Amino acid sequence: MKVLIIGRGGREHAIAWKIAQSPLKPEIFIAPGNPGMKSITRETGATVNLVATDETDTAGLCCFAKENGVDLTVVGPEAALTNDIATVFAAAGLRIFAPTAAAAMIESSKQFAKDLMLKYNIPTAQYKTFGDYEAAKEYLDGKGAPIVIKYDGLAAGKGVVVAMTLEEADNALREMLLERKFGDGKVVMEEFLEGPEFSLLALVNGSQVVPLAISQDHKRAYDGDKGPNTGGMGAYSPVPVIPHEAVDTALEIIMKPVAEAMIAENRPFCGVLYGGLMLTSEGPKVIEFNARFGDPETEVVLPKLKSDLLQLILDILDNKDVSAEFHEECYLGVVLAAEGYPGSYEKNIPLESVGEVSQQIFYMGVKEDGGRLVSNGGRVLIVVGKGRTIADARSDAYEGVSLIDGPRLFHRKDIGWQAL
Repeated sequence: MKVLIIGRGGREHAIAWKIAQSPLKPEIFIAPGNPGMKSITRETGATVNLVATDETDTAGLCCFAKENGVDLTVVGPEAALTNDIATVFAAAGLRIFAPTAAAAMIESSKQFAKDLMLKYNIPTAQYKTFGDYEAAKEYLDGKGAPIVIKYDGLAAGKGVVVAMTLEEADNALREMLLERKFGDGKVVMEEFLEGPEFSLLALVNGSQVVPLAISQDHKRAYDGDKGPNTGGMGAYSPVPVIPHEAVDTALEIIMKPVAEAMIAENRPFCGVLYGGLMLTSEGPKVIEFNARFGDPETEVVLPKLKSDLLQLILDILDNKDVSAEFHEECYLGVVLAAEGYPGSYEKNIPLESVGEVSQQIFYMGVKEDGGRLVSNGGRVLIVVGKGRTIADARSDAYEGVSLIDGPRLFHRKDIGWQAL
């Protein structure tokens, strides 16, 4: 079996690593991938090929899949989804596990997602949408802070500001509506919810929803949840502060109803539905939906998955009744990022000491330079530890981090703090 994975980061590394362990012994292609992913062959024995085709080159990817007899394609990044790669591949008779662009609007438009939840009574924060700064500022002055400001579009995980003061909120509105930091779009202004957050990823095809283990992401750049939002500085799974009953409730009142709602809206969802949720005093509520595996949640959720991911996806696409099984161990991942991230940062930082690390490493932003790995992105890699408890997994992860000699790299030292 031949499997094509689209993307280049830590999420795609984890997907490829997990699929490589399948008893079906697939040959794996990753487009474009990164050179750190070559470690999958050493770790699993699977054949892994990097394909020099950009994740947004839909026509090129389709041609590659047809010419190479690819049996299944799995999509990682949101940019490929908004290019409607799922529709293009399906029209070419190629099997793909990804939502259409129409279904992926649940991520690409915050307003669409909020309107959908309102229409189908899916619990979420109260909100209002604005395209005009003056109108948004007037609403802000009436509501006060804290308040949540979200850019209505894709912003690489950085388009959300949880403003604790009016000044913070006004700065966010100015950046998004006047300076157009993320492009020409609207903002969604939401009530501030309180409670622990958790991510619930599910494999979905139409009305079938197969939940994976929950996880918790750490968005802020610095310890104590301080600093700017990032793509994620670490994650862990499971999340002890979230009771099993709350997860079951979220599945029944959020994840399954939204899958049914997408069918009712003639946008049936196929792929990974990511629920960014919060356990409030009134029960679980939706913060946001993504239309793909989260990053860095995937890097801890897939190691916890005991089931064969490839077989799960194939069975779901065949409408078979399946469920996922998980290891008892806990997993915790710590991201190493280049100094300055998420602002301007240095590249080409040598990563020679990673060979001394026995913990699982997934590479996020690296390239080869003279036969050695160097950094090529803001988030460079994630070290994943495991253990009987979150504390054990945390100790294991930080032991691996301590072996990496990277004076121009930084990491948070408090990943998993809510669980501890």
